[in-house]
Amino acid sequence: MKILIVGGVAAGTKTAAKLRREDPDAEVVILTKSQEISYAGCGLPYYVGQVIPERSQLFVNTPESFQALTGARVCNNTEVVAVDRAAKTVTAVCGGVETVHSYDKLVLAVGASPIRPDVPGRDLDNVFYLGSPADADALKAAVDSGEIRRAIVVGAGLIGLEAAENLNARGVKTSVIDIAPQVLPNLLDEEMAAYVENRLADEGVMPFTGVGLEGILGETRVEKVQTSRRAMKADACVLALGFRPNTAFLENSGLEMIRGLLVVDGHMRTSDPDIYACGDCAIVTHRLTGERRWSAMGSTANICGRIAAKSLAGHDCAPHPGVLGTAVARLPGINMGRTGLTEKEARTAGMDVETVVAVSDDKAHYYPGSNPFIMKLIADRRSHKLLGLQVLGKGNVDKITDIAVTAISLGAALEDLQYCDFAYAPPFSTAIHPFETAVNILLNKLEGAYETMTPAEYMHGAAEGYTIVDTSQNPALPGRPYIDLTQVCGPVEGFAPDQKLLIVCNKGRRAYLLQNRLKHFGYTNTRVLEGGTTFTPSLLEE
Repeated sequence: MKILIVGGVAAGTKTAAKLRREDPDAEVVILTKSQEISYAGCGLPYYVGQVIPERSQLFVNTPESFQALTGARVCNNTEVVAVDRAAKTVTAVCGGVETVHSYDKLVLAVGASPIRPDVPGRDLDNVFYLGSPADADALKAAVDSGEIRRAIVVGAGLIGLEAAENLNARGVKTSVIDIAPQVLPNLLDEEMAAYVENRLADEGVMPFTGVGLEGILGETRVEKVQTSRRAMKADACVLALGFRPNTAFLENSGLEMIRGLLVVDGHMRTSDPDIYACGDCAIVTHRLTGERRWSAMGSTANICGRIAAKSLAGHDCAPHPGVLGTAVARLPGINMGRTGLTEKEARTAGMDVETVVAVSDDKAHYYPGSNPFIMKLIADRRSHKLLGLQVLGKGNVDKITDIAVTAISLGAALEDLQYCDFAYAPPFSTAIHPFETAVNILLNKLEGAYETMTPAEYMHGAAEGYTIVDTSQNPALPGRPYIDLTQVCGPVEGFAPDQKLLIVCNKGRRAYLLQNRLKHFGYTNTRVLEGGTTFTPSLLEE
């Protein structure tokens, strides 16, 4: 059987390598447009930032080494321009010469390319993208030369913020603009995004949301970026507006597509049973909702490539169960992880959800380097099943994210998670694991023992009419009444039993303990501000 694979980055090479292991007799040929194969696209911003010092470290294999390692033949610098489904052939161009290749099965793993907006000035010098090693080479060379002192990144998604972080680390004064009302749209809920925006500003990366790109100004190179608000001075502009699948050559193929993305089943088959697709050119499903979802991630590309290979080899393998939109990123001054549904997505899907924002140390508080994790859990109110998680902090947010991925994938309820035997030692975690702490807090909230005001509610004015009460270990809120938790042994002088009290401390724990005591002494209208001043530090300045 002859299998043609079009594309040789993540999905294409994974399919080829796994297929050759499953069926060593299969004839596997990769046709790829680029000179290189099997490169780490997700590592490009870190190459620019010199975290990855050598360009060669971005490449897992060369065409020659991959061919020797797997037995799959690689034809690089070969662009496929047409597919003839009836004849089961593809037409390709290499060095200006057109060739025709036959196949028994075809795998389309053509990926996606950065969106190049139709705005004036996009062809000026010092306009950059981050979609290929050549893109990263160009940006890094400009930074290395010292000619870039000020940059505007257009797009506040993962690539844009990672680019901003690495430019900032190289001493380039960097601002980020995005037409969306928040950074990381569709990844974080608004209050979590607002926290990230504040941390970016603290680190010298200025985010401007709700701001559109209208043009790039300059004689021969970038001098200013024209936004919907004003023109901003810049020596460079990095366009990180997302990606578009490289499927234009398939428009007349008859293959089913959604917004240019190839529709596949759980075994990566397209609407033509002899043609498979995986990676950034294909659209999969969301594990929780079953809705079509684009997951342009190297992790998804590798998983789907593996499934495609097993299917092509004739195995009755389990179908792809869907993605959770899992992402993790190192950002200026903070790390971010997320998986599953946001609160907004869950409510839009018609789910009855409860959420909590919980703050817990990432390791024993007395151990050097301890920092808080800020975690937002989203769960179904009736079944208590975990639906989503967002986590921020300076520590290893990936471990919290991966626990949540496992829990959601296995359909776990909060009760299934509250007594898990998680790893503990002071350098790594707290005695009660931070994820477990967040689960317990959400269960307390669901059971009515913990009555709160969420940070999102506070942002939107829900504290109107409440007396904000400080119960930090030491007084911390200017002009607010203070209650020492340890001294509360009965009704508190100056506070009526039915008075609306919003109790605030550093992380939320002391406020919860005070609420518990006040309830015991007849107070009926107390709320705890979730996340305390760790999440809402503006209270410290009021």
